[in-house]
Amino acid sequence: MAKQKKTPRPKADTPKGFRDYFGADVAERKAMLDAIAGVYHLYGFEALESSAVETVEALGKFLPDVDRPNEGVFAWQEDDDWLALRYDLTAPLARVFAQYRNDLPTPYRRFAMGPVWRNEKPGPGRFRQFYQCDADTVGSGSVAADAEICMMLADALEAVGIERGDYVIRVNNRKVLNGVIDGLPVYSDGKTTFPKVRNVDEMMQVKMSELEFVSPDAILRTIDKFDKVGREGVLELLTTGRKDSSGAEIEGVGLGISDAQAVVRFLEARGINNDETLRNLRNFVGEPIEFDDGQVVPKNIEFADGLGELSDIADLCAAQGYGPDRIVIDPSVVRGLGYYTGPVYEAELTFEIEDEKGRPRQFGSVAGGGRYDDLVKRFTGQEVPATGVSIGVDRLLAALRMKGRIKADTTGPVVITVMDRDRMGDYQAMATTLRNAGIRAEVYLGNPKNFGNQLKYADKRGSPVAIIQGSDEADRGVVQIKDLVLGAKIAETATLEEWKDQPAQFECTVADMVARVREILDR
Repeated sequence: MAKQKKTPRPKADTPKGFRDYFGADVAERKAMLDAIAGVYHLYGFEALESSAVETVEALGKFLPDVDRPNEGVFAWQEDDDWLALRYDLTAPLARVFAQYRNDLPTPYRRFAMGPVWRNEKPGPGRFRQFYQCDADTVGSGSVAADAEICMMLADALEAVGIERGDYVIRVNNRKVLNGVIDGLPVYSDGKTTFPKVRNVDEMMQVKMSELEFVSPDAILRTIDKFDKVGREGVLELLTTGRKDSSGAEIEGVGLGISDAQAVVRFLEARGINNDETLRNLRNFVGEPIEFDDGQVVPKNIEFADGLGELSDIADLCAAQGYGPDRIVIDPSVVRGLGYYTGPVYEAELTFEIEDEKGRPRQFGSVAGGGRYDDLVKRFTGQEVPATGVSIGVDRLLAALRMKGRIKADTTGPVVITVMDRDRMGDYQAMATTLRNAGIRAEVYLGNPKNFGNQLKYADKRGSPVAIIQGSDEADRGVVQIKDLVLGAKIAETATLEEWKDQPAQFECTVADMVARVREILDR
């Protein structure tokens, strides 16, 4: 009889692109999200918890940088439907509003927090599951809704511990960006692309089938790199290309130098304040056209429309005390291609950190959003205006840790050690007494034979205090209280002089136990 093969043991490894969150991580994230939720609630937004699973049809083609709806998501077939884990919190919102629109108030103001999943190649700092924190207003086309989101985002950052001066909310408008591209002096095919030829003679000599086109999206992607590569880098990328830091060749977009310089002039329109930036942008397109009948029309209608919205947002924010020290008009903000239809905004943390090579750099973006007026229309057939923002929870948490601004209480419980197995009921009673006083406490439930292991356990738990009671202490109605935090400090100190009046372990009556433990916790 053949020997039966043993079933191999499963590997105890987290799947690639996923991670586990332990007590302190969960507590820190919850404290941060609670602070943000408090701000959103003050602004009148209501919480929404939508399903983690949606139909692929409902998710649509709005996943960034992919063309097919089931690419980039974790999807499976069930009967005749394809289902998928949500990749963000906005697509489910569109479905929820369309489904319950007759029951929901309009505008509908909601916030949502939770994990999302993306079936992408994992890498350093790039995970397949991560948390998002969103707030959206659905059903209002007013730029006041956009301005409110920007102000609320500023308040949320300050509520979690990002001080004023360490962040800025950068605002732009996709209509302005589209207007810049439409205004480039190149020949258009009337749809979405621009040929790389420079004049009519050249156009006549080239067959349409051989004509190379420049994609507006490629121009926008290059604009989005302005902060990273600067003026000269963008000029190179818009024209013939450049070498990156590794020496690899990056193909250029293919614009002529005059068009590329026009784009860079637009990006450099940001002034010392919002008023100057808006003036510079108005000058960018020149004076409006006046017709014989007295009608005055902007040279670039879409650009002018977007510029007017930016001006309104700046005025609304300034009227509430949110000036350019917090909310600034910035022409270089792009955000997601093919998604946003109006104002776009991005929260950038401006304090410096060191990169992996020890070089100083700004922390960068932790939140972004904008107006997306076409998302709900997929379900209803009618345009439903919407605007919102999404905070990158993990990035914001990382920033708070770097600044030492974590507000969560990650202190472990008081540990009651076990000296006598037969007195477990007495030890449990001590824990109950502490808990009834609002103090976290637990009884050691491992093998009590080695007392040193009990203290090691308390250390791993981050416990501030250990309670000790042997038979002698029980007979006398007392306990030994060990201040583990103070004990660790004494162990690290060369001299005991500064600690001589603060013993790390002392005796007190059982009746005084709660008060003496609270003294240590308060200290």
